[in-house]
Amino acid sequence: MSDEMKPLNPETLSAQALGWLEPTHKSLIPGIFPSTTYEREADGSYPTGRAYTRDHNPNYDQPEQLLCALEGGRDALLFSSGMSAALAVVQSLRPGDHMIAPEVMYWSLRNWMLSVGREWGLEISFVPNGDLGTLQAAVIPGRTKLLWLETPANPTWVVDDIAGWAKVAKKVGAHLAVDNTVATPLLTNPLKLGADIVMHSATKYLNGHSDVLAGALVTAEEDDFWARVKVNRSAGGAIPGPFEAWLLLRGMRTLHLRVERASENAMAIARQFEGAKGVRCVLYPGLKSHPGHDIAARQMTGGFGGMLSLCIEGGEEAAMAVAARLKVIKRATSLGGVESLVEHRASVEGAGTPCPPDLLRLSIGIENAEDLINDINQAMDGRNR
Repeated sequence: MSDEMKPLNPETLSAQALGWLEPTHKSLIPGIFPSTTYEREADGSYPTGRAYTRDHNPNYDQPEQLLCALEGGRDALLFSSGMSAALAVVQSLRPGDHMIAPEVMYWSLRNWMLSVGREWGLEISFVPNGDLGTLQAAVIPGRTKLLWLETPANPTWVVDDIAGWAKVAKKVGAHLAVDNTVATPLLTNPLKLGADIVMHSATKYLNGHSDVLAGALVTAEEDDFWARVKVNRSAGGAIPGPFEAWLLLRGMRTLHLRVERASENAMAIARQFEGAKGVRCVLYPGLKSHPGHDIAARQMTGGFGGMLSLCIEGGEEAAMAVAARLKVIKRATSLGGVESLVEHRASVEGAGTPCPPDLLRLSIGIENAEDLINDINQAMDGRNR
């Protein structure tokens, strides 16, 4: 028998944070390094490779390398937020370049593209989610440099074929960047499906405790485009503090448990309310009735995530009434924490939103599923009282 171990599974990699030990004291948990600067040698060199904390803090090393291992990437970078991570990619384009993004996606990034991005000189086309034919027609040969994809797409959870988008990108020499925040690397690995860069709002599932603002990027190749992304981070200074990076690593160690439980709870809720009185529809990729279910089943492994939306009969007023009556599920922005949250996205996003006015977005946490179902039931029963 061979003494060599088989490659470790993602659950083990995340739980043990790659199995690293702090080299000085052999502690299982890393220290926190608040120093902003590092001493040079007498000859002016930096033997540790660290000069200034803006992009060289030791607390970045472990979570970045763990993300590389989970996503199957060559390099990773932490950022101060998901938005700053996304913008580091988009701003690595040059004025006059063309990029394509889906109509339904993270609202704040879409707004930036529509305003600042276009003012900055980017040409941006938005295409319907789930339509590869429209995507191909939107390509401008020689000018399309970036395809930005989010799947499942917030907040309608439309599913796109990552491998299909990757084929379009490679055909025209463009990069494909995929927002993998909702699926997490435990359910989907976009790089293995042909994507070039993966983005995470690490504030959400990677951290999982609603107490850290952070973002991350992982690349398949360390090419010239990635070099520009690294310059953007270093020069822009959009990096997390050492304590935030430490907290992020702490959260990543339970990623598999939280994602598994949230996915199970979301599936139970989706099945419970599909076809229920007062519910116009349930939007969840795990349901066979979902238009993107077959694609999701092919590219998502181990579950369909913790995000779903309920469209309430009676329109916006009825949906708001249901949200107002929830007692266990909290009315708050964000997603991916251990606690369940609800939000009426149309009123949050405002004018121009593609979100239906009767839609309630639910981020399902790790509570008891029966308690969550009972909470939604009492809110539905009492909305017109």
